[in-house]
Amino acid sequence: MILNLDPKFAPFQNQEEIKFQSFTFSGGEPHIKIALDFDVNRKVTITHRLNSFNDLGLLCVTVDALRRMDVKIIELFIPYFPAARQDRVMIPGEPLSVKVYADIINAMQLNKVFVFDAHSEVTPALLNNSTVIPNYTFIKEVLNRIGQNVKLISPDGGALKKIYKVSEFLGGVEVVECSKSRDVKTGKLSGFKVYEDDLNGMDCLIVDDICDGGGTFVGLAEELKKKNAGKLYLAVSHGIFNKGFEVLNCFDGIFTTNSFKDFEVLNCFDGIFTTNSFKDFEGESVQVIGLDQLI
Repeated sequence: MILNLDPKFAPFQNQEEIKFQSFTFSGGEPHIKIALDFDVNRKVTITHRLNSFNDLGLLCVTVDALRRMDVKIIELFIPYFPAARQDRVMIPGEPLSVKVYADIINAMQLNKVFVFDAHSEVTPALLNNSTVIPNYTFIKEVLNRIGQNVKLISPDGGALKKIYKVSEFLGGVEVVECSKSRDVKTGKLSGFKVYEDDLNGMDCLIVDDICDGGGTFVGLAEELKKKNAGKLYLAVSHGIFNKGFEVLNCFDGIFTTNSFKDFEVLNCFDGIFTTNSFKDFEGESVQVIGLDQLI
């Protein structure tokens, strides 16, 4: 049994859905009314995209309602884990935000919690009964679309361990290591480095878990071009893109999933690709691969 709290997000196909009504009271409190027409002895899997504390609040009241209906087995799928990037305290006065979210979810005593491509090992370490679904099938699908003759680019040290596992899954695709510097007080990026002398015109695919503003990838693209890179592609599991796609016009193609939000389809990419392909800026394609095709 599936309970999709976001009506636009249904990552598990061909499963019986639980009906419900949800709304927000005028005071700002989320509320839910779950239909009583299912077998409470069956496992219930809740899916949701947690993009705000209100989304988390709806999840909390949903679990409470299911418990009061005497549902025994409750699992949760939240593809993008909120505040996962705030997994350490860099300067005094900051919270360990990822633990705040993990503690709230742990308090629900769920049987299993599934996360897609967690930012770091901190999230599953803090989250009880958690399973991380890796990005392997996502990157495999990207390579099916752009071709297999590419180098995988690790944008920084944080992505390094994961990208070598992706490479192994794909049969040993070559990895190029990169790095950058970030001012922890201002967040300003600098010092982008590519640890390969000459890319010999090879196409390059930068792989990472999150794209927020895109500064890391723009800075890295400049350095890759200096090292004689061919076409540049970007694949991120969780696409926030708070500055839009125009700032990323240095890429020949961008790939993401619907783990964080949906994207408006502006127009088809000439039928070459079949899954949610569209153009958002002249000459480059942005392609959204739904999680229902990957998990």
